[in-house]
Amino acid sequence: MKKLVRVSMSYMIIGLLFGVYYRELTKWFDFSGKTQLSTLHTHTLVLGMFFFLIVLLLEKNFHITAHKWYKRFYITYNIGLGITLLLMLIHGTMTVMGIESSAAISGIAGLGHIIMTIGLGFFFAILFGSVEERA
Repeated sequence: MKKLVRVSMSYMIIGLLFGVYYRELTKWFDFSGKTQLSTLHTHTLVLGMFFFLIVLLLEKNFHITAHKWYKRFYITYNIGLGITLLLMLIHGTMTVMGIESSAAISGIAGLGHIIMTIGLGFFFAILFGSVEERA
């Protein structure tokens, strides 16, 4: 359970740093347009911090970390989320700096979303299994 608290806190710190980065970078470049950096802070807090706080509560009630697929979920979801957030950071920074983005950026971000979705598939399989065990 401490691991879930640590990962949640890590995403909180990263999310807050992303918020500061967005504010300072847009000020530095006097940028007022639309950029992915504006949603990076929220994505990190919701998909990282809050999501793992919910996983912590589910662990308390259903002991989901004991499930055989838990490790697959944990690794897959974090890799997918990490790729997604990193590409949001890169794309948003390029937008603020006035650098044209390429299709590769969108493609890699799409892969991050796909990996994260696979992780969520493991997560719901774990939940269904754990709920059935309790019933």
